[in-house]
Amino acid sequence: MSARIFLLIQTVLFTLFAQATCGPLQAAETTVRQAASQPNVMIILADDLGYSDVGCYGSEIATPHLDQLAAQGLRYTAFYNTARCWPTRAALLTGYYPQQIHRDALPTVPGGAGPKFRRPAWAPLLPHLLKPLGYRNYYSGKWHVDGTPAEGGFDRSYELQDQGRYFHPQQHQEDGRPLPPVNSDAGYYSTIAIADHAIRCLKEHATGTPEKPFFQYVAFTAPHFPLHALPQDIAKYADRYLEGWEVIRQSRWNRMQSIGLVAGTLSEPERTLGPPYAFPEQVRKFGPAEIILPVAWVDLNDSQKRFQATKMAIHAAMVDRMDQEIGRIVEQLRAMQSLDNTLILFLSDNGASAEMMVRDDGHDSAASPGSAATHLCLGPGWSTVSNTPHRRHKTWVHEGGISTPLIAHWPAGIAARGELRHMPGHVIDLVPTIMELANGKLPLTSHDAEVPPSSGRSLAESFNTDTAATHQSLWWLHEGNRALRMGQWKIVAAKDQPWELYDLTSDRAEQKDLSSVNPDVLSTLTNEWNRVTQEFTELRERP
Repeated sequence: MSARIFLLIQTVLFTLFAQATCGPLQAAETTVRQAASQPNVMIILADDLGYSDVGCYGSEIATPHLDQLAAQGLRYTAFYNTARCWPTRAALLTGYYPQQIHRDALPTVPGGAGPKFRRPAWAPLLPHLLKPLGYRNYYSGKWHVDGTPAEGGFDRSYELQDQGRYFHPQQHQEDGRPLPPVNSDAGYYSTIAIADHAIRCLKEHATGTPEKPFFQYVAFTAPHFPLHALPQDIAKYADRYLEGWEVIRQSRWNRMQSIGLVAGTLSEPERTLGPPYAFPEQVRKFGPAEIILPVAWVDLNDSQKRFQATKMAIHAAMVDRMDQEIGRIVEQLRAMQSLDNTLILFLSDNGASAEMMVRDDGHDSAASPGSAATHLCLGPGWSTVSNTPHRRHKTWVHEGGISTPLIAHWPAGIAARGELRHMPGHVIDLVPTIMELANGKLPLTSHDAEVPPSSGRSLAESFNTDTAATHQSLWWLHEGNRALRMGQWKIVAAKDQPWELYDLTSDRAEQKDLSSVNPDVLSTLTNEWNRVTQEFTELRERP
């Protein structure tokens, strides 16, 4: 049997499995509703949020507003990002892999790519595509895309450039104009400020241009390090995590199993895997209670247990507050009578982070944890919990680094309530989806240059039913870590390590490497990874 025939059979079996796990499809209850007009669109992006950090994805953290959006809409169980902040934001706003548009590196192209590299002229951001369709465009939060929000097509913007200071940013702009630095005693908290600006934009839209549809991009900095949270929010979780990371992780896994989110087993903690980057001198500033490995909780002393539990309490408080602010934004949509015809998409830019470092104003170990004078990081122990049930963290392209919750809520267009979608999807799919719903078409030329076809595929049909995979393959590369998913199969390799092969229908946790027993499948997927890499290389080399 040839490798491709074998792969085709396996893909068909995967589709049947997905349909079986979702239950019978009820067409009368799951058809996409026809909205009265073009929908408003709101993308809400969290920063370094783990796959299981939201209540409706298994978490113990209180996220009632996101849970309600999920109960009245859809949850995607196999949705992906690019494993890092700036590549994901570029992909989300263009519909292309970041390597196609100079926003992440290719090993075959000299010079690399990253935050300072500009997109080609043929890759405009989504607002430029929506403006000719009548949309107003609003942005609030962390940018981390090349150019400026105005150059990207946004009509109004609040750009928080100083995302490492939750209480007193020194660099932030509104509509391109610098704002004064904020004092640490001014009562500012960035998660609230981002929501405040988003709500102001909505109010102005309701009074100034109510006849127009809008696109709003709300990019929270939470829960990215440093762990900064309001004292009243931290107090809600003060002793919650003294049970330890194994107990919390198992509890999340049990809830996920009861929901039917993920099949298979819970990944084993990688006890000897620490942060992706080594900063030993900086880590020492955190004091003797800090550790850089996810060792067994029973092996920690009492001081270490309290310190680690406090860090997770702050992380939970940051997620909790973000949910509270999302609730305020949703309430504003309801007050403007726009909630029913607004497609809300909530997701994260990468998995939870195991990074440990000190930036900005440094770390004062004598200051109250979570305050402006501190710079704590989640670390691999709790990052492993946040990414339950997956393996590894942000920057790696194992499932823990690239898996995101995705909640889709649109009462006027999605008839389903509380359903799951198991089909694989990727942030590159959002632009084609939104353009289809806005009755627009992706451009064929831009600035006298031919525009390559978008790598994304519209998710619109998945609003009806749990469709089969729409991509021939999904491809990843970041800092030498590489992966490809094709049907139920995934190959993945950490930097300078050999390929591993997993069957994600039964092993989403990537625990049983099948590369030696399925060499034909391994060969097919590695050939596909090389083909896509070469395709991207040729595009990057194009004049």
